[in-house]
Amino acid sequence: MPPFTNLVSDSTLVQETIDLLRVSGGRANASQIVDVVFKVSHIDEELAGLLVSDLVKDDRRFKIIDGSTVELQAYDSESRLLKELDFVVVDIEATGAKMPPNRIIELGAYRIRGGRIVDNFVTLVNPEISIPRFVMALTGISNEMVKEAPLFAEVAPKWLEFVADAVLIAHNAPFDTNFINHEISRVYPGHRMINPHLCTVTLSRRAVPGLANYRLDTVSDHFSIPIIHRHRAGSDALATAEVFIRILERLEEHGVRDLAAARIFRSPDLELANSETAASPAPQLLPLIPGF
Repeated sequence: MPPFTNLVSDSTLVQETIDLLRVSGGRANASQIVDVVFKVSHIDEELAGLLVSDLVKDDRRFKIIDGSTVELQAYDSESRLLKELDFVVVDIEATGAKMPPNRIIELGAYRIRGGRIVDNFVTLVNPEISIPRFVMALTGISNEMVKEAPLFAEVAPKWLEFVADAVLIAHNAPFDTNFINHEISRVYPGHRMINPHLCTVTLSRRAVPGLANYRLDTVSDHFSIPIIHRHRAGSDALATAEVFIRILERLEEHGVRDLAAARIFRSPDLELANSETAASPAPQLLPLIPGF
């Protein structure tokens, strides 16, 4: 596996090891892991250590002590101050909504540090499959435009280096992050990005209650943020980055200082609206009149 600190194994066995360590106080010996995860009992301690070492090697989430004990490492991104974190706001365009078989055709991202945009990463991607007509009409990206664009395999190393340990931000983050991880797994089989992520759809609903909907156009318009080329990854990512900066300002106004608090923040206006809705009497139904 290449030495990218934000790339980790997507193995079920690794996840089961993490689950075991979490219920074991963050530490377990190799024999116990082999017993529970590999379903092999009474194995030699040295062999158990070799098996587990091979399973978790190059994965920064683990630390092996004396060759026989595995410790789950705690990373403090959740407790770090928002103003100290780097954020990478990303948007993708793809040949379709589901993967597989669909592929990314454009990747756009902006790095935010200290409440300011400081860098960007925008590229077309050759999907190696034809772009459907409706996608070309929606995005303006044609097969001719991506013909000479780099393959995702060429983009992936630069992308991983650009993101590094930043928190990923996207409007409908599960869609973008799952798509990117699917492409990552094609280049680095059995691996995915470990970067934590936040969704500006969820954040907007909680920080700016009362909008008609929370599509990117609506939220951007609320903050008077123009979207130059809608459904182009670079332009949508830039608008999302500006939206996220406004949300960061609101979080700060409400005393939200770290990532963990940002995840659970709910505007007092939202809480008030919910309480008023709950207190409202149920509507009275009129009797049914035949013929109406």
